[in-house]
Amino acid sequence: MCIDIDLLTKFLNDLNEEGIRVVDNDGKILVYNETMAKLEGLEVEEVLGKNLFDILSFSKDKNTLLEVLKTGKPLINELQTYFNKNGKEISTLNSTWPVKQNGQIVGAIEVARDITKIKELTEELLKLKEEPSNNGNRIVSKSKIKKYTFDDIIGKSLNLMYAKKLALRASKTSSNVLIIGESGTGKELFAQSIHNASYRRHKPFIAENCAALPESLLEGLLFGTAKGSFTGAVDRLGFFQQADGGTLMLDEINSMSLGLQSKLLRVMQEGSFRPIGGDKEIKVDVRIIAVTNDDPLKLIREGKLREDLFYRLSVVNLVIPPLRERNGDIDILTDYFIKIFKEKLGKSVKGIDNSVKQLFYRYKWPGNVRELRHVIEGAINLIKDGEKIGIQHLPFYLKSRVTNENGKKDESKRICDNSVLQRMKENKLSLDEYLKKAEEELVMDALKATHGNISKAADILGVTRQGLQYKIKKRLFAQIINE
Repeated sequence: MCIDIDLLTKFLNDLNEEGIRVVDNDGKILVYNETMAKLEGLEVEEVLGKNLFDILSFSKDKNTLLEVLKTGKPLINELQTYFNKNGKEISTLNSTWPVKQNGQIVGAIEVARDITKIKELTEELLKLKEEPSNNGNRIVSKSKIKKYTFDDIIGKSLNLMYAKKLALRASKTSSNVLIIGESGTGKELFAQSIHNASYRRHKPFIAENCAALPESLLEGLLFGTAKGSFTGAVDRLGFFQQADGGTLMLDEINSMSLGLQSKLLRVMQEGSFRPIGGDKEIKVDVRIIAVTNDDPLKLIREGKLREDLFYRLSVVNLVIPPLRERNGDIDILTDYFIKIFKEKLGKSVKGIDNSVKQLFYRYKWPGNVRELRHVIEGAINLIKDGEKIGIQHLPFYLKSRVTNENGKKDESKRICDNSVLQRMKENKLSLDEYLKKAEEELVMDALKATHGNISKAADILGVTRQGLQYKIKKRLFAQIINE
């Protein structure tokens, strides 16, 4: 295929609004720009030279590139829907042209425009128009929301990436999942991502917080009711029937009564249930994703979680790390939330002051990612256009932390200063004598710790090797090296 790849790549990378890929007649990728990589959840380097159909799961009878390679005819603004590497369904408008040499097809060039959001909004509008408004069996809108994918899990820390890797693997099966994590770590985001990357993605995802409802109401919502089972009861589908073929997420599973946990266990074991007041068993195929913000073994010991239910739920265990353990993610998340809220609130934000960054690094974030999001949103509400986020824009509890820390530093410095003065007084040392002795002790300690290795000792002390050698000779420490 006679194309100057470097020149073509440079030209096409300038077209940053659209995704670009060029393949040869075997489907091997020759050119692939950053926009396409971001859309498909891939890295440019891992794609080049690979076969397109080995990387992504296209339907070969509906693939625009394959059709052009077969027919030799260009396609203009052809809709294509497929799943990216992270399991997110994407829709693109593709324009594809064959590349010919001596009358033979030797490859194809494709320009793709992402229209995923437009397609999703159109489909939601059509569903709302078709949905009956007074039907008892209508699924509640909030229960059907399934908008998050693995692309929405922001961060690059090793423990977060490990959790994402396990979750992505779990999405390829139908096994039940138990997600464990503190409040605000993004447990439902992981649950939705698993659903949306699974083969159940086209079926309902229904989420319910078990702590938000009394037992009697929760039981009716889960299993449904039969007409006449109690005064005013009507035939109403429960979440298990509504989620048939899909996923049911049960948040704060430990808040469910032990009696209701027993009924849930039976459904999971037998794949069927009986609505309240009903006389027929109903078969369902539902994947359960249970969520808790506490240690499940502790909950079992406290009698809040049935042990047999725990083992049935935790076929796959997923532990979501708290923000304080996600090294490097605070900067990434801060920039991400600033971008979101400056656009939402119509503010111009220059960034974040270094004093705020340092505070964010030290703070333990008990509310995790959710708390950071709210802190950034609140700050952008308060700043003027063109300002940086400063300490003055933070909520009162974070400002008080800065005051307390400054007070502790002053106290620590005072104590330290007093102890130094006391030592100088006891040993009748002048300032120069004290500094000389302190330097000697530090050099001795560093050399002992490194077994006489001058280079390593210099690293510890933060000086050059030559500088340390000079100090050793000057203070007559050379004999230490020879011992």
